[in-house]
Amino acid sequence: MAHVSDLIATDIDAYLEQHQHKSLLRFITCGSVDDGKSTLIGRLLYDSKMIFEDQLAALEADSKKVGTQGGEIDFALLVDGLAAEREQGITIDVAYRFFSTDRRKFIVADTPGHEQYTRNMVTGASTADLAVILIDARKGVLTQTRRHSFLVSLIGIKNVVLAVNKMDLVGYDPKVFEAIVADYRAFAAEIGITDFLAIPISGLRGDNITSASDQTPWYGGPTLMQHLETVEIDEARLQAGPFRMPVQWVNRPNLDFRGFAGQVASGVVKPGDAVKVLPSGRETRVARIVTKDGDLGEAVAGQSVTLTLADEVDCSRGDVIAVAGQPPEVADQFETTVVWMAEEPLLPGRPYWLKVGARTVSATVTEPKYKINVNTLEKLAAKQLELNEIGVCNISLDRPIAFDPYEANHDLGGFILIDRITNATVGAGMIRFALRRSQNIHWQALDVTKATRSAAKGQRPAVLWFTGLSGSGKSTIANLVEKKLQASGRHTYILDGDNVRHGLNRDLGFTDADRVENIRRVGEVAKLMADAGLIVLVSFISPFRSERRLARDLMPEGEFLEVFVDTPLAVAEARDVKGLYKKARAGELKNFTGIDSPYEAPENPEIRVDTTAMSPAEAAELIVRMMDERAPDYSI
Repeated sequence: MAHVSDLIATDIDAYLEQHQHKSLLRFITCGSVDDGKSTLIGRLLYDSKMIFEDQLAALEADSKKVGTQGGEIDFALLVDGLAAEREQGITIDVAYRFFSTDRRKFIVADTPGHEQYTRNMVTGASTADLAVILIDARKGVLTQTRRHSFLVSLIGIKNVVLAVNKMDLVGYDPKVFEAIVADYRAFAAEIGITDFLAIPISGLRGDNITSASDQTPWYGGPTLMQHLETVEIDEARLQAGPFRMPVQWVNRPNLDFRGFAGQVASGVVKPGDAVKVLPSGRETRVARIVTKDGDLGEAVAGQSVTLTLADEVDCSRGDVIAVAGQPPEVADQFETTVVWMAEEPLLPGRPYWLKVGARTVSATVTEPKYKINVNTLEKLAAKQLELNEIGVCNISLDRPIAFDPYEANHDLGGFILIDRITNATVGAGMIRFALRRSQNIHWQALDVTKATRSAAKGQRPAVLWFTGLSGSGKSTIANLVEKKLQASGRHTYILDGDNVRHGLNRDLGFTDADRVENIRRVGEVAKLMADAGLIVLVSFISPFRSERRLARDLMPEGEFLEVFVDTPLAVAEARDVKGLYKKARAGELKNFTGIDSPYEAPENPEIRVDTTAMSPAEAAELIVRMMDERAPDYSI
């Protein structure tokens, strides 16, 4: 094989062809602050000739200006791109760099060492095939080493390199190296890392990076680059697994073609193979494997293809096409490990979007079973998860999905959680297994339906959700509305916030997490009452938009009417009929909405009532009139 530099100079087309077919290894570097992660990556870029002349000139100038090596080349500056990183000499964000050798292409992620950037490290590790864990030879195994090793194990990275760095500062002493390796091996066994390669290196001096060092004649293993070029990547392991392909797009350019496009997540598929479409479970066979370059005889893990099927089957975006004889499981409740990535805490009971593969579903997270102290691996009781915390939680979905446990297939077992209001990614997680109850609990078919009950009452069921500050007049107005509805012959029931807390929700307090659970329960009760054919009036502060959205999503389109009882805080506090604002101002009542707990006003309520401009009776009249105008069939 011609050397890459010769090919570039003499035959660029041959070089590009060779480059296109190289395998790609994604790996991360992680370790404690100042272990030399950025320096190591900079050295790899430098030694693999991946630095342009102008970059080298800038590096030499920056090394003299802000470097840490006394005027010599500071390789870390090639990676630490943020001004804050350069000034502090630390890595803050995940820095990705590409380089290649004659044998393989690489994408390396330099992940932060600080605990407050755990979410950044998890992001960088999520697509990695290999992890290089650096240890400063002078310091040995530290708390951050243990934390990063645990995260590497949690994410499921199978290939681990223990790079004992800065060997030049301990005189290349083999006893120091051996003691560190023994210490790390004892810890690694506790977290499931049973196989790793230990290499003595100096990122700054280049020892055992791309060529064997004369300073370590006692080390007979491969250099770091030799190992990176030859280690088996996850793609090979996935190709040996059962066939899975999440459907990303249904391709139907005309009436004569219907294909299902996606990337093969694992295994191999050929025309004629028996496959199953999940979660429906319908079986068929693969007719063709279509690409822009023509049909293929087979497709393997990592390839993006379009499959056509022998039969007309119901298959849409988010479904999974899998080998019929060994399909993934289907369930709607799971035990998961969640890494929380948002400033706002994870609140049990709050609805989130969950995206796994190409499928997005509504998900509710239960109270964490426990959270994990990533420094000590201790399991701690937890009511919620804060930024960068990791916990084990049960998750319930609004519909079944096809999945594999994360340890078997990252694509079908890894997910992200998305805030339903902001669409921001707030968490990432790994499915461990389906809960047994998800397989044993089924919907019971009933002959008397919602429509039957509604017809018997001569009305269309609905939920009127009154929201506003304490003292806004919600309960007073809801009571008047119910009297008017009852007088016109309609069947109603009021769920009032204070009344419900005497029974169904008497076990809940007023923390954010308890408020979320309070509204979740009431939303489910309101849904059952509407299913009975009633018009349900719900009078709750319900301060969070997300929970009001949850209640709305439980109801069919048009059956949920949000009534915003709009009263300024100063007016509500001046009324203070129950004396609660006075107690809250005096510090006797914690987590009181409007004082030390937020109220998120509705943005687009169906009905808005301004209590500074109308009396409760006028407000009730307005609400009943608007109900009739919006949907006359709310009446009998």
